[in-house]
Amino acid sequence: MERRRPPQTDEGWYVLHDFRSIDWDAWRSAPERRRSQAIDEGIDYLASAEAVDDADAGESATFSVLGHKADLLVLHLRPTLSDIDTLERRFEHTALAEFTERADSYLSVTEVSGYMSEDYFDEDSEVEDTGLERYIESRLEPEIPDSEFVTFYPMDKRRGPEDNWYDLPFDERAEHLSSHGDIGRDYAGRVTQIISGSIGLDDFEWGVTLFGDDPTDVKELLYEMRFDPSSSRFAEFGRFLSGRRFPPENLGAFLAGETIPQEDEGHGGHGHAHAGGDAEGHHHGDSDGHHHGSDAESGSHGDEGGSDGPHDDDDEDLRSELEDIGVYAGQPHGEDVHAVVLYSAADPDELFEEVDGLRGNFDHYDTHVKTAVYEPREAAKLPRDDERGTREGEGGDGAETAVVSLWDTERAASTAAGFLADLPEIVRQAGDDDSDSWGTMGMFYTVKPDRRGDFVGTFEDVGGVLADMDGHRKTDLLVNREDENDMFIASRWDAREDAMQFFRSDAFSETVEFGRDVLADRPRHVFLA
Repeated sequence: MERRRPPQTDEGWYVLHDFRSIDWDAWRSAPERRRSQAIDEGIDYLASAEAVDDADAGESATFSVLGHKADLLVLHLRPTLSDIDTLERRFEHTALAEFTERADSYLSVTEVSGYMSEDYFDEDSEVEDTGLERYIESRLEPEIPDSEFVTFYPMDKRRGPEDNWYDLPFDERAEHLSSHGDIGRDYAGRVTQIISGSIGLDDFEWGVTLFGDDPTDVKELLYEMRFDPSSSRFAEFGRFLSGRRFPPENLGAFLAGETIPQEDEGHGGHGHAHAGGDAEGHHHGDSDGHHHGSDAESGSHGDEGGSDGPHDDDDEDLRSELEDIGVYAGQPHGEDVHAVVLYSAADPDELFEEVDGLRGNFDHYDTHVKTAVYEPREAAKLPRDDERGTREGEGGDGAETAVVSLWDTERAASTAAGFLADLPEIVRQAGDDDSDSWGTMGMFYTVKPDRRGDFVGTFEDVGGVLADMDGHRKTDLLVNREDENDMFIASRWDAREDAMQFFRSDAFSETVEFGRDVLADRPRHVFLA
């Protein structure tokens, strides 16, 4: 008898979908004083839960449920079952609880599986992909997006006499899930999901929670997926419950039957915006993690891309030093910008077509600043030290085409990078290079149209200086294919100090001074390694 190999799993936060029905007869007949108390205590409970005052980490959200199945959904994610248990019992002590009955509930736990990356579960394997680690973290400890619409349903994988998911070989299951994820990627930016496992915890095997601002996006996604074998042959679904998110402070309007505002200061106006979201790309069933590869070492913290954790103090020192020598290392246009930069060897026209499709989805989110394709300007390509030869991942003797995506939040950038990493022929991602080098990007070079020739000429002059500098490997000028006046400069160095020697040089000071005349906006430098 052959026993099929199950995927290994890793679990994160526990998830409780708490569905409540309002006893409307009791509510209407209650004295005003009692109703006011119920509203006040309900708001306090819901607001405290959303602020996660009860635990070290987690997420909560409140929804008005549509239809007869329930009236209210309170969604909780917490690190421990004890946290969930306490939240459940704490609600029962509010005056609001007296007017509710539990219509349904679902208990589960966020998870990732070996379909995403078997190396992640191999103790002898060294997983150095920071983007993958960030993506796994976002799956295990997800944010609840501020999308207006939510739908939840439980599901199983079929175990019938003809179609038995659990009797398929591992590779065949993984292939099904990968194909399923390809459909979800088309909905990046419109639909976000939280997948949680419930085997041994509740009646079904997984819980699926989908978020979007347009309910028809969720409908179209699920309808399209019904025709994929992963669903049509191997999926069984429970009942669907759908709702609209509202801020806790609007509980009174909800109970009064009034129109519930969806955007205000308390709710943030869809401020989290999960960029590409998961777009149901890692479909419920086994948490396959279709975007294996990279969620990206995003150019985060607005200035020092890819400099997290213990190096934060060093980055702040670097930023201060650059400010002292006249290099703008601040926040462009008054905003933090988180940059994701990937390099591709694909045909630029084919790459642009793929990027343009993703960008259309990204534009649904307020956190999306810009996504563009930058092509190398071959005539301006700088020489490189012949003694160094060609380093793997640096594109050989030519510069790759770059995809640059800018976001207001680090999490949005990190999630979007998971989709960008699936673009054709990605050869490397800025910030994920070997540790024996250091990279910088001069960004936001928006050149005045009548001074573009002057800018390129000065770049070539500086190239001569760079070619003779110790520790310099290569520098490329890349141009936005949709706007020839929008450029960035990417450089590779042996070490950070080699780059700083250039920034301290007279040649660089003269270039900065020159830039004030030819650039429409102030540039800044992003450090990637």
